[in-house]
Order: sequence, then structure tokens, then C-alpha cells
Amino acid sequence: MKQFQFIYHNQTQFRKELIKIQQWQKNRITSSILFDIFSESLNQNLLSEICRTIDEILPEASYRGCSTNGNIMEGCVQTEIVIVCSVGEYPSTRMEVVQMPLNAENAVQTVQELSAVIAERPWIKMIEMLVTIRGMSMTEFCDELGKLPKEIEIFGGGAFSSDMDNEACVFSKNGEYSSSSVVFLLAGGEDFHVTTLHVTGWKPLGKKFLVTRAEGSILYELDGKPAYDAYYKYLNIRNDEHFFSNTLEFPFFYEHHGLNILRAPIASNADGSLTMTSNIEENVVARIAYGDPWTILERIRQSGQNIREFQPDTIRVYSCAARRTFWGMDEISKETQPFQSVAPTSGFYTSGEFLRTNGFVNQHNVTLVVAGFREGEPAFAESPEFHMHQEQFSGKVSMINRLATFIEAATEELEQANQKLEFMAVSDGLTQLCNRREIERRIKASLKERSHHPEKPLCLIMLDIDNFKQVNDQFGHKEGDHVIIGLSGLLRENVKKYNPDSAVGRWGGEEFMLMIQHPLDYAKEAAEQIRKEFEAIDFENSVGHRTVSVGVTEFIAGEDSDSLCIRVDKALYQAKKSGKNRVVVL
Repeated sequence: MKQFQFIYHNQTQFRKELIKIQQWQKNRITSSILFDIFSESLNQNLLSEICRTIDEILPEASYRGCSTNGNIMEGCVQTEIVIVCSVGEYPSTRMEVVQMPLNAENAVQTVQELSAVIAERPWIKMIEMLVTIRGMSMTEFCDELGKLPKEIEIFGGGAFSSDMDNEACVFSKNGEYSSSSVVFLLAGGEDFHVTTLHVTGWKPLGKKFLVTRAEGSILYELDGKPAYDAYYKYLNIRNDEHFFSNTLEFPFFYEHHGLNILRAPIASNADGSLTMTSNIEENVVARIAYGDPWTILERIRQSGQNIREFQPDTIRVYSCAARRTFWGMDEISKETQPFQSVAPTSGFYTSGEFLRTNGFVNQHNVTLVVAGFREGEPAFAESPEFHMHQEQFSGKVSMINRLATFIEAATEELEQANQKLEFMAVSDGLTQLCNRREIERRIKASLKERSHHPEKPLCLIMLDIDNFKQVNDQFGHKEGDHVIIGLSGLLRENVKKYNPDSAVGRWGGEEFMLMIQHPLDYAKEAAEQIRKEFEAIDFENSVGHRTVSVGVTEFIAGEDSDSLCIRVDKALYQAKKSGKNRVVVL
């Protein structure tokens, strides 16, 4: 595959470039010609003039384009209009452009119509798309794309408009200049090959948030509070006309379809909710993320090594506008220029990136999507080198790197401290089992679950060390603590080996409670086994063998935790009253 890349300066220069391509083509066999037009400018008249000139000089060529947040030519950022001409040199290579309307109402229908087009073209190996996404959730669109044949690579980028008063646009030879469309490039053929990957490098920083309320693409609450509060409290980003641009570098980081996904809000609403570009599920854990320069470049290095082995003829990159903001104009090309050492590299800065991974089409934010194209088999016995210099950063990025490292280390220390505090809040200090408040909470939670599933079994086992006051009086409280610790260790091992879905806690003093999610017969056998194993322990310092009395009872549909706990306490009392060192079921 041959590629020509150049900057559009004026019509005279542009016509000369097209004529050069025309002359080159006359002396060669070519199968298809495609022009990509990437423009920061929203000057529709100028873009239309460019398209008319292509039609005039190379009428057989296809073209497509979109508005961007900056363009990439030969791996480097460009602010002028970039034009990329890709030419298929193998007779079997085919490239076809299809433009379709796209909005929140017709997203599924659009993909279904695309599916019908694909069914008639078995040669398709990839779908590359330029898409307008502002103001709509892309979840249904991506989910429907995921239903297309699994062997087809799907990727692309969202058109961008840096002017918030204007809408991003796409256009093509087969469609009009539009702010609500998607342009698909269908490419393939017997000798056509494609590979894709994505790079983030953003790390989660700060506290974890639980998504407690979300509906579709509207994120209402984090930890029960308006979602916007997280940006205001931790980053001092205000809910004003600059919210979108100020949050670009600070996306949410969470897991989706088995991937770590970055998702940036596109608007903050009056009620404190956030509008996202894709749906976000409730009860997922999200964190605000920030870029670490060294991590980003190490990911680039790894990705470059992977793509060089493919030996592409050309490379396309879709990089989020937030990455350009993060690096700044002086540094941004550090993460794209190295790909030029492998093959001609072009692309643009997007409002969102799309890539099929593990069968799912995901919308990404703050991500770099890379695609390599090749006709025929690899040309070299050994893959070309991926050249990436040891980088030295300017003052801004160097400071970012230090601050990110500091925040990450401080956050880790704080999380460890919080985890310790959380453990202390629910644990008994001597035994490290659940404390009474926590075991009561777990019992109540299990009963609440059984209000919807009363058929699920649940039993309580309550244990009390026999004649424990005698141990304390005769041998001292230290030895008494050893006996308590011995029983708690036995209970912990029992839960770990036989009942991992159960819970055990210290009820108070020498009393313990075991909640077991099995029928009564199983619970009775478990209680008897614990009683025997505890009696077999020979404690040191003349304490010798000790015993426990045990009460067992089973949950009755409709009862509350108080009545359940009272009944198991009565069973334990009867075990004590009837001679101790025994199990009583009530």
C-alpha cells in the first residue's frame, strides 16, 4: 500500500500534489484510491472546494474527512489541514466509503443497515469510522457494532470541534457535510491485512468512588453525592462553560468488558449530574485518573514493538484531544512520531476513540488507538526497528511526572491506612474475627436477601467456652486470651476450608457466632466437628483441654434477625443447662 501525506496550503499547491499522484498512478497498477481530509477548520466552503478538486483530477478516487482537534502527519502534530492519500497496489485490495445518518434515535438502525451492506461484501476485513458523537450516548451504537462478524476489525475516532458553539462534522464522497453522521471505510481483500491496539498510560489517582446512581449516559451520584462534587472537591473544577475542557485530562478510570476504560464527562448539569459519552453502570468502582509521562511512553514503546512485528505499510492513529492538552504542543509528538519509524503514520486528535477488543466494541477516552495496514506478506525477514529515543521532558511535563508520582504514593499510603481503619472498625481486636456489630450486620443482610429468595438455607451456630471464668481465675487473663484465640483460629479455618461463603464473629467475651449458608443437618454436623476439634486441643501452662457448648438453629421464612438470634441463644442455654460440651438444635 502506497501513501502520500501533505499539508493543504492553497488550491494551486493542492492541484500540483494531485497531479503528482495522477502521474504516479499512470505508471502502476492500482486497485483503489482513498483520500482522508483532516481539518481543525470548520470552513465548509474550503472543505467542499478540496473535495471538488479531487473529483476533478482523480474522479475514480474516494474521499472522506472530518473536523478535528489537530492532525497528525508523518507522526507529528499539525494544525493545518492534512490530506492523506492511500493507494491499494494489489488487485484484490478494495476500499469503499459509506456515510450514514447517526443520532440517538437511529443508532441501532444505522448499524443494522451497515450489517446488510457487509453481508453483500465478504471481502471486508476492517471497518474504520469517523463519527460525530456530541450530545449522545454511544453505548447502543457500540453494542450493535459488536454483533457484526467477529473477524472484522472495528476502530475509528470521533470528530471534534474546538469551538463549543459549532458542531463537529464529517463528510465523504458518498454523503454530505453533516454534524450527525458516521462515515464508514470498508476495506479488505485477499491480500489485505490489518492489526490494531490501544494505549492509555493514565493511572487512577485519589480515592475510589462507588457509582451509586446512573441512568444511561447520565452519572448522577458517586458515593451517594452529586457526581460533579468529585471534580469540584478534589480538582476545584467549576460547573461553568469551561467544564468540558477542564476535565479532559481527568477522566474516570474503571473496568468495562474486562478492560480498564477511561471515560471523560462531556457536560456538568445543573443538578450536579454528569453527562458521559457512553453509559456507565451502577455499583462499579471508578477513580479519577491522570497521565504519567513515563508510563505513557513505556506503553508506546511496548505497542511500537508489537506493531513493528506486523510490518505495516501504513499506520493510522486516533489520539484523544485530552492527550494533546496533557502533553502540550511541544511534547505531544513524542508519543506518535516513533510510529513513523515503522511506516508512514497519520491521523488526528479526537473526541473519542473506538476499538473492538475481545469481541466488544468499546468507546475510549484519553486513549491512543493504533491500526496498521499491509498488503501481502511481510516484506522483510526481520521486522524494522522501532526508534524511540530516551526522552527528556520540558519543565511542564517533568513537573507533572513528579506530582503524579507524589500523588500516587500518597494515595497508596492513604488507602492502606483507610483499609486498616476499615478492618479495625469491623474486627475484634483480640481474635481478628468480625466484631459483634459486623456479624449482626451480615446476618441482617443475609436475611434481607432471603426476603426475595426464602428457599435459600441459612443457619446460626452459637458457641460458648465452658467454665471460662475458671480459666481466668485459675490461670490468669493472658491464658484465657490464649483459649479464646485458639477457638477463633479453629473457627476461621473451618470457614476457610468448608464454608467460605459463611461468616464468623466474636459475639462477646467467650461467645462466638457462626452464620452458615447450608441446611440444618449440615450445620449440626459442622457444629459437632468444631466441638470435637476444640476439645482435642491441649493448651499449654496446665490449662489443658477445654470444651464448648453449642447451639444451632435454622432460619424460618419471614422472621427477623432478632428472633433468629434469640432462638440460637436459647439452644446454647439448653446445651449449657444439660451438661455442657454438647450441641443442641432448636
